[in-house]
Amino acid sequence: MDSIFLVMVFLIVIVVFVIKSVNVVPQQHAWVVERLGKYHATLAPGLNIVVPFIDRVAYKHSLKEIPLDVPSQICITKDNTQLQVDGILYFQITDAMRASYGSSNYIAAITQLAQTTLRSVIGRMELDKTFEEREYINTCVVSAVDESARNWGVKVLRYEIKDLTPPAEILQAMQAQITAEREKRALIAASEGRKQEQINIANGQREAEIARSEGEKQAAINRAEGEAAAIVAIADANAEALRKVGEAIVAQGGSDAVNLKVAEQYVAAFENLAKTNNSIIVPSNLSDMSGLIASALQIVDSQKKSAR
Repeated sequence: MDSIFLVMVFLIVIVVFVIKSVNVVPQQHAWVVERLGKYHATLAPGLNIVVPFIDRVAYKHSLKEIPLDVPSQICITKDNTQLQVDGILYFQITDAMRASYGSSNYIAAITQLAQTTLRSVIGRMELDKTFEEREYINTCVVSAVDESARNWGVKVLRYEIKDLTPPAEILQAMQAQITAEREKRALIAASEGRKQEQINIANGQREAEIARSEGEKQAAINRAEGEAAAIVAIADANAEALRKVGEAIVAQGGSDAVNLKVAEQYVAAFENLAKTNNSIIVPSNLSDMSGLIASALQIVDSQKKSAR
């Protein structure tokens, strides 16, 4: 019985020894092993063997990217305005040994450092700039925290501001400012529209006047050309008529026809004068019609001689 008991105790000791010796570390994890209270090694993912009762796993760290919610805080801007800021910090453990022994609580240290850095950065900026320079604020916080976190085996990847909340009265003032700015842009747009409308009307009137003047110019040119053509046509017609009259006079019996025509026109002229109430002076030899016709024929004969 004693031998069986001893064997069972021995087997139990071996099983416990094996269980204590074998450690399986998950992927993206790092375990820190201490030997007799002193740092000994960092176990990588997979199967690891340690000495039972001498070595112990003191710290277990995850190497994944960790989001850390930074509590909201009140910051004072350069223009003495209170601003409540809420953000989130992303970090990753790069050195398990430093993360174990570099700080008693690296998460609290990162959180406090992010808050103090954020207050410092916002304190150098005016309220309006804080809404415009979020990227700059994030960069400043990451740079400052990452430099100090290296001693803690931590790599700060990025910082993002979740919310910037000014006081209620500041929000109302900002809303009023935005409304005024929009009304200003609306008035400017309306005035620009009226200005463009006046410009378009003026350009239209100018083009209309130019077109009208061009039309009048062309019309005047056309009238002048028409009048000139009419004058030329009348002159040609008169010349042709005179030519034909001359030919008729020269022809046989032309002198008699001229005598008759002159006599008719002479009588018609005095007939028209007699119809009016005007006082007229008549020649003393009015009854001597044949003498007048003879005088006219002498003029025609002289024209014939000069033509020959």
